[in-house]
Amino acid sequence: MNRNDLRRVDMNLLVIFEVLMFEKNLTRAGEKLFLGQPAVSAALARLRDLFDDPLLVRNGRVLEPTQRALAILRELQPAMDTISGAVSRAKDFDPSISRDVFRIGLSDDAEFGLFPPLLNQIREEAQNVVVVVRRVNFLLMSSMLSTGEISVGVSYTTELPANAKRKKLRDLGCKILRGDNRPGPLTLDEYCERPHALVSFSGDLSGAIDNDLARIGRSRRVVLAVPQFSGLRALLAGTEMLATVPDYAACALIDGSDVLRADEPPFPIVLSELSMVWNGVNDNDPAERWLRARIAEHMAVELPIP
Repeated sequence: MNRNDLRRVDMNLLVIFEVLMFEKNLTRAGEKLFLGQPAVSAALARLRDLFDDPLLVRNGRVLEPTQRALAILRELQPAMDTISGAVSRAKDFDPSISRDVFRIGLSDDAEFGLFPPLLNQIREEAQNVVVVVRRVNFLLMSSMLSTGEISVGVSYTTELPANAKRKKLRDLGCKILRGDNRPGPLTLDEYCERPHALVSFSGDLSGAIDNDLARIGRSRRVVLAVPQFSGLRALLAGTEMLATVPDYAACALIDGSDVLRADEPPFPIVLSELSMVWNGVNDNDPAERWLRARIAEHMAVELPIP
């Protein structure tokens, strides 16, 4: 195919193709693209004709990409990243008049403890932009960056796509939240004996703190797992339960509360990192650079615990 032949190719089809390869489901692909399933089905038919391949074939209840489809995806993704980056860099960015849509992935602790002042700053400088927040964790970050569901994410991270960039924002220090009226700080024995509440995205009953305790030959008893931090204030108040949370989440939970207070952990904790990650294709995009600067400004600041 020469360059003139490219005029026959609808770029929208290639965007749909990429999403279909990741989602392997017409309904989910339609939701990501804000298209109905009939429109996605029609696009898939056109793609099959364009590439002369079934692309997705049914295997039981799921659709599986063909080897040809996977090869096409490997070739197309770098080219689409380059086109997307070139188009983005060609635009000037003025936050005061921009109507851009920013898609940010945030872990629950970052959304609860750090996002509100960031949003206030964004709204002050760019009143007409739209901010879409998606919940992420270290397991979801890579796929959501790869599919373009988010352009930047803030979370504890592990493995990332090859073209992703990462910037450390802060160490993830911890505080022990308590809602009882006992005087004095927690001892290690008291910490291990009392019941614990855990914020768990996946419903697990253990976390990094349990590894820290295991290193000194101790353990704790988790009796409650909840999916988000916002409920801890009411759940802990007047009980013996403890919750070990990031320092900035503790700050937000204590703010305005006459019941909750925060203690230092009575044992050594290995600090992990809160990082900002983004797709390398957006590295020089003026709007995304502005957004990342605001994220770094507000989420890298150490917050005092009252």
